[in-house]
Amino acid sequence: MIKQLRLKDYILIDELEANFHSGLNVITGETGAGKSILISAVDLAFSSRVSKDVIKNGCDKAVIELVIENTKHNLKPLFEENGIDDFGNEIILTKEITQSGVRTRLNGTLINQDFLKQIKALFLDIHSQHQTYVFMQPKHHITLLDNYAKDVYGKALEEYRELYKKYLDTKNLLEQAKNSADNTESQIEFLKFQVNEIEEAEIKSANEDEELNQELEVLANAEKLKELTGQAYWAINGDDGSIIEALGKIKQSISKAAGMDSKLEDLESRLIDITENLHDAGSELRDYSQNLDNDTERLNEIQERLYLLDKLKRKYGSTLEEVLQTHDKLAAELSGIEFSSQNIELLEKEVDKLHGQLADIAAHISENRKNYAKVLSVYIQEKLEKLELPKARFEISVTEKELGADGCDNVEFLISTNVSEDLRPLAKVASGGEISRVMLAIKSIFAQSDDIDTVIFDEIDTGISGRASQSVADEIKELAKYHQIILITHQPIIASKADKHFYVRKSQADETKVEVYVLQGDNKIKALAELAGGEINEQSMEFAKSLIEA
Repeated sequence: MIKQLRLKDYILIDELEANFHSGLNVITGETGAGKSILISAVDLAFSSRVSKDVIKNGCDKAVIELVIENTKHNLKPLFEENGIDDFGNEIILTKEITQSGVRTRLNGTLINQDFLKQIKALFLDIHSQHQTYVFMQPKHHITLLDNYAKDVYGKALEEYRELYKKYLDTKNLLEQAKNSADNTESQIEFLKFQVNEIEEAEIKSANEDEELNQELEVLANAEKLKELTGQAYWAINGDDGSIIEALGKIKQSISKAAGMDSKLEDLESRLIDITENLHDAGSELRDYSQNLDNDTERLNEIQERLYLLDKLKRKYGSTLEEVLQTHDKLAAELSGIEFSSQNIELLEKEVDKLHGQLADIAAHISENRKNYAKVLSVYIQEKLEKLELPKARFEISVTEKELGADGCDNVEFLISTNVSEDLRPLAKVASGGEISRVMLAIKSIFAQSDDIDTVIFDEIDTGISGRASQSVADEIKELAKYHQIILITHQPIIASKADKHFYVRKSQADETKVEVYVLQGDNKIKALAELAGGEINEQSMEFAKSLIEA
């Protein structure tokens, strides 16, 4: 539900903060006072198109902020997917309108219009004289009917949707198989040639070419390496004047000295370690030099191998890693073609089997839909009669269509509000007063199965009076048990049912301003009296008190 609306520099409002009740919120005020400003602000917060005309004269920008309480919907996965902070049960929607553009943020993160539409669909329905209410749109009618009857065929519908997904996946595999089977034999042969060419090279690793180049470098410089390592060996371990010989003499001197001063024992030990390490290094250099051959045959082998690998890299990738990846891709494509050719018949049988299962479940669901459509049609028509539309006829039409995501039915709400007129789609109902009451009747029936939090009615009392007003008031109060309701009304009977009563006033001193007050006690009675009689007098005050006490 909408907990709070904050406005800054919006149209005629400098700054405003309105805290809404979870039940029935009524907005009243004189004609032209700006009552619709509050509702339009809520609507614009969720809208994709906002005119810069809403910026208050002389200001740089307008800001609309909604604080929404969420207790019904698990939005954490959606928020994580879109990088939006999760504030628990609270959502903050902010729209900033400047001369150059509009920015919308959810919990501080910029969001696009598609995401905003998803959020609006969960939390808000708006019905005014100039907007299409969600129930008017035929695409929603099947969902409304299914939600109402979910305890009867909800599980069957879930089973159907899971099976339908499997059916679509299998159809997609069949289509791929058929497309693959259309490949010519020459294409298959070419794929085989490419796969075999890479496989016959027997690439040892993605780094094989680098390792071979290193070995090639060694073989190409074998004579020089032999000379350099041999010189190093003789310098360390030669017969005359070698490092080992010099170290031996140094060690003898230090050993004698250590016998005289124990402090030199550590130094003696380090010299022994150095001598041993040099012996080891000398041995390694001797072995390296002796084993290093100018292997012309191996040199040629490496050069031929590198030529082959370079050829593969020119054809299949700039590195051996890419060549190996290309092999896997080509092999998978070849395997898919060969598999598809053999698998088409099996897939066709599976598609037919799944279609038959879907048709059986869809028929069961359709039968239940038609039964519940008749029951709901009667309920809604009875509601319409209570709302002073005694001649109205209402019917939920269920007609057959091709199997789809929701079964084999088209569902549409039809209505006639006059005896002389045939049933027509709900969206074509012309009268504003009739639309309001029709929507209210439908909403009342679906209230307990509808997950939308907030419903806004802009002047739902248009074209009604007398007993119709009382009926509408009672129905709205009942509806407010299941949804947060925000509405503008000129009817005191409806306003008297408010859990929270907002009064909008326009003042024109140095500049025009719109101010909003929350009415309680005597102020609320005076507002109802003014609605009832156009002025506050003893008679209208008594009437207002009677409404409050009723």
